[in-house]
Amino acid sequence: MSFDEYPIGVGPQFEGERIRQNQMHLEFGGNKVDKKFELCEVKPSNEIDDGKVIIIGPDIKDLTPGSSNPLGTYLEIAGKQLEQDLEAVIERRIHDFMNYIEGFLHLNQRYTVWMRLSKKSFEKGLNTFKIIGEILIKLFKSEFPIIEKAQITFYTDSKSIEKPYEHAMQVYNRRDSRMRGMRDEDVQEFYACTLCQSFAPKHACAITPNRMSLCGAINWFDARAASKVDPKGPIFKIEKGELLNEKAGEYSGINEMIKSQSLGEIKRIFLYSGLENPHTSCGCFEAIAFYIPEVEGYGVVDRNYPNPTVNGLPFSTMANSTGGGNQVSGFNGISIEYMRSPRFFQYDGGWERFVWMPKSIKERVLEFIPKELRDKIATEEEVQDIDSLKKFLKEVNHPVKKRWIEEEEEKEKLTEEAREELVTQPISGIGQTFTLPTMQLPAAFGQGGIGFKIILNNVKIHAESITIKKIESKKRS
Repeated sequence: MSFDEYPIGVGPQFEGERIRQNQMHLEFGGNKVDKKFELCEVKPSNEIDDGKVIIIGPDIKDLTPGSSNPLGTYLEIAGKQLEQDLEAVIERRIHDFMNYIEGFLHLNQRYTVWMRLSKKSFEKGLNTFKIIGEILIKLFKSEFPIIEKAQITFYTDSKSIEKPYEHAMQVYNRRDSRMRGMRDEDVQEFYACTLCQSFAPKHACAITPNRMSLCGAINWFDARAASKVDPKGPIFKIEKGELLNEKAGEYSGINEMIKSQSLGEIKRIFLYSGLENPHTSCGCFEAIAFYIPEVEGYGVVDRNYPNPTVNGLPFSTMANSTGGGNQVSGFNGISIEYMRSPRFFQYDGGWERFVWMPKSIKERVLEFIPKELRDKIATEEEVQDIDSLKKFLKEVNHPVKKRWIEEEEEKEKLTEEAREELVTQPISGIGQTFTLPTMQLPAAFGQGGIGFKIILNNVKIHAESITIKKIESKKRS
């Protein structure tokens, strides 16, 4: 397959290419644009004009440099062996194949897509969606021989995208709702997805009936269909193995998978915890569940929320710490659909642990929040900072308050010797190096894990650097 007729290079060597704002000719989707989407649907063969690229709205060369624009990408495919379960899988590969194009960055999926075109590639001649559409069709037909015909439509202005966007949202909801009656124990195997490894090398999504991919695009049915079509592809079957911890959602098969995919760096995953052995996060997650230690609760924020959250940080700042394939306690990439799962963070206390989220998210998942908690979870309309959050939770008597009492009782369990050592140990030597006394403290949060808290009240500290070292026990001779 040759792409010599195009002015830019095409291939996997361009995956992972970043385009910063000063390198950008223009962008599509992202937080500045209200409506954007990607959708793939299987159609009868006679409804598709094979190889056709349709542009509804202004083309790339007609758009203002530096601008942010709507974009709907609608891929229609036909083939005797194609089935509806494959739609989401093929749709998700738009992410890969757009990143194959030199100077074109693609992030996320479905209705959260964000793309950038570089100045260099535009100057080389990548100035029309016709080129992008033709490249995508070639790549899809090469990668999936069962696709006999394909055509693609790009909607590039706010008026033309409205009806296709509404249709896309209906299709997404129909796909997701199929899984809501199934449980992890109802199936014999799970699946893994490694489509994001070009951006997050240590990451692989574990996909089960009760927890879909972090991007919100691949559920268990989708993964099963993809695995059947291409067993050695980026979405593959994994054996469940032994159920090691039912409440945490720990399976030996998932542990073996993530150990292999992370090259041994990550050894355990709890599907239903955000604090203890949490799932790794890629970069295409729909939302972030973030721990708020001041109230022992969780907040949630998605990509479309533009403002700082209740902890003072916007989505973009938290995403930099959350993603990349890391296993970060208290910052977890999730899909919105996972919030509808009966196992949603059940190991950490489930919905009783959630205290804040944007109103837009709350409205989307309202029927899945227990009725008694719906008015007790704050949004940006009631709460904008930690102090007002604490006040709100007290007023509505949120069940997370029980954890505050438990925390106070936990402090009382410290021995008098430990208290005295903590209080009376002098810290001196300004400008010099000193070490705080080592202490064994009881668990402060989580379930079953050993943790610690250091609380300094009414203290002002200036330090040029802080070094935290793990103390290894000495081996006996």
